[in-house]
Amino acid sequence: MPTQTFADCYSERAEEYSRYRPRYPDLLFDRLADLVPDASVCWDCATGNGQAAVGLARRFARVVATDASAEQIARAFPHPRVEYRCEQAEATSLPSASVDLVSVASALHWLDRPAFYAEVRRVLRPGGVLATWTYQTRVLGSAPVQAVVFDFGGRVLRPHTRPELEHVHSAYRELEFPFSELVLPDLTIRVEWTLCDLVGWMDTWSAAVQFRKDAGHPATDLLRGELEAAWVLDGPPAERRTLELPLCFRVGRL
Repeated sequence: MPTQTFADCYSERAEEYSRYRPRYPDLLFDRLADLVPDASVCWDCATGNGQAAVGLARRFARVVATDASAEQIARAFPHPRVEYRCEQAEATSLPSASVDLVSVASALHWLDRPAFYAEVRRVLRPGGVLATWTYQTRVLGSAPVQAVVFDFGGRVLRPHTRPELEHVHSAYRELEFPFSELVLPDLTIRVEWTLCDLVGWMDTWSAAVQFRKDAGHPATDLLRGELEAAWVLDGPPAERRTLELPLCFRVGRL
């Protein structure tokens, strides 16, 4: 079990995180597998409930998926080629020079990056790749819904937002990244969501989790009426909407 402290923003909402967080597109994992000469072993760091790990397991012979949260690991999606371990990102049980790809999905901003980068250099094989990405909370495909989501993050949640989230807002561009950088084509996460799905996702944001702790009720309660009105502008409220979330990458080779 991990002994260091870590930014634990999701353990208390691990069940909702597993249910409402969007899945990453298959094309992302195809592109990552194409970057390495041998798609044998992948380390999916800060795996959460294994959303990226399961996608990577369809391209890699073996995926070791680690997370410092025992609650997240307990709710991770099972897969025969994924081995889940409750371990810190900065100190794993992986052997040296044993991994072809290290992936970090929507979590690099929470890590102790110098220590994590040292661990990446230790476990990657020569020519191996570190792939990190996040997605921004810009809901493409519905201007009315995006306006409410923007207000939710910028006004309602601002007092409860940790400074690490600024790295997400800037698409990771200002983060130190001491690897030979590679460029991936733009991608988006496409989801088919009901209004309930959208609200559930918004309630899993780290600042929304903190709001609930501070105020004793979900932050989305404050904007539910506005969100319902915005949703209706695009059609009947019970219907699913096609929404897109833009992905941002920092990818480099050892």
